[in-house]
Amino acid sequence: MSLFRAKQSLERLRKRVLQLVYLAALTSAALAQQPAAQVATQPSPAAITLGEAIARARANEPAFADANARSKNAALDQAIAKAALLPSAVYNNQFFYTQGGAGFIKNPVRAEDPALKDTSAPRFIANNAVHEYISQASVTETVGPAQFNAVSKASATLAIANAELEIARRGLVATVVGLYYAVSEGSRKVDIAQRAADEAADFTSQTQKRETAREAAHADVVKAQLQQQQRDRDLVDAKLNADKARLELGVLLFPDPRSPYTLALPETPPVPPSRADVEAALAKRNPELQSALASSRLADLNVTSARLGYLPDLSLNYTYGIDAAQFAVHNIIGDDNLGYSASATLNIPLWDWFTTRDKVRQSEVNRNAARIAATNTQRKLIAELEENYAEAVAAHDELQSLDLSVDTAGESLRLTRLRYTSGEATVFEVVDAENSYIAVETAREDGLVRYETALANLQMLTGTL
Repeated sequence: MSLFRAKQSLERLRKRVLQLVYLAALTSAALAQQPAAQVATQPSPAAITLGEAIARARANEPAFADANARSKNAALDQAIAKAALLPSAVYNNQFFYTQGGAGFIKNPVRAEDPALKDTSAPRFIANNAVHEYISQASVTETVGPAQFNAVSKASATLAIANAELEIARRGLVATVVGLYYAVSEGSRKVDIAQRAADEAADFTSQTQKRETAREAAHADVVKAQLQQQQRDRDLVDAKLNADKARLELGVLLFPDPRSPYTLALPETPPVPPSRADVEAALAKRNPELQSALASSRLADLNVTSARLGYLPDLSLNYTYGIDAAQFAVHNIIGDDNLGYSASATLNIPLWDWFTTRDKVRQSEVNRNAARIAATNTQRKLIAELEENYAEAVAAHDELQSLDLSVDTAGESLRLTRLRYTSGEATVFEVVDAENSYIAVETAREDGLVRYETALANLQMLTGTL
């Protein structure tokens, strides 16, 4: 009997072990499939073009948002100034209660009417009755040159705000362009540093093999190892700089700066535009010049506004409604409570202790300063056009020379390595060839960024970017 129970226990144990093994196999399979599923469902990094980067930055950069808000407020100020030229209408409803008892009103009609014979006059002579109801619609219009000048000033202010918005936009574009090409340069420099590190490691292996074959001294191995260690450090620095540039650009592009992304760059950089196209675009679209001209016009309008202080203003008012002791169309004796009144007021300035004269002088001083600033802006734009166009053309012409230098330095390194293999060159020549190749590659990347930046500056100056 005990043997039978022992067999049953062994059978149950065997089944339990088989169940555990089966569950473990299922779990392992699930874990093995999970990374593949994650890789399959994980979205690829977004490919960001320069235009898309600028559009994303416009939605996230606070300085541009502030300039955009100022432009919208200036547009609303212009609408407010135009509305001031039109009549304004209000509907006024009031009730006055004044203490009575200042004496009975001596009026034959009141004496005959039992409802009015005991009505007393209000104690305050400025009020009309003990109970007074006012329900009137009032239309008011002020006519004067100051109101029309205010519209012109608001229009000039709007032009300045729009020009400053464009300046802020171009400043943001300059920032994005710099970071965008810095990320591109950083990525390419990582590739250069990686190739240099692989090249140095391969050369170290070669010197070790030659030392083993007693074809080179141990000093060659030491020199190659030092070169490899330096290249490894350069690779770490290149990756760090690239990550920094990606994070700085990511701050302007994504809610999370750590979001992965790639850059969609053209295969070949575009050629510089013609000089005639650049000058034509500059005359039409430069915001600095537009802002300076708008500021000069606003200064002229401020002079006009100050001089308008010598002129009178005409105010017109028309009022229709009820101002009576009863809130009704007719009073208790049948008279109409509804009525109207109209008034015209002409305010003529006589004496203000030369305040208007001093305001005119202030505005004239500011106008002269604004005109000088506008003229200086024109001169600076001419100089900036010359500098940026010359920089773009020179940088573009140097790219071909830099490409040729990269090819030449690469061929020099290859030949030097072959000469070292055959024992005709020293380790110092190989290291020097490697350093020259890396320096030329780095210069080529710097030259490409220089041209791309110069072309972007030229496009921003003319308003085409």
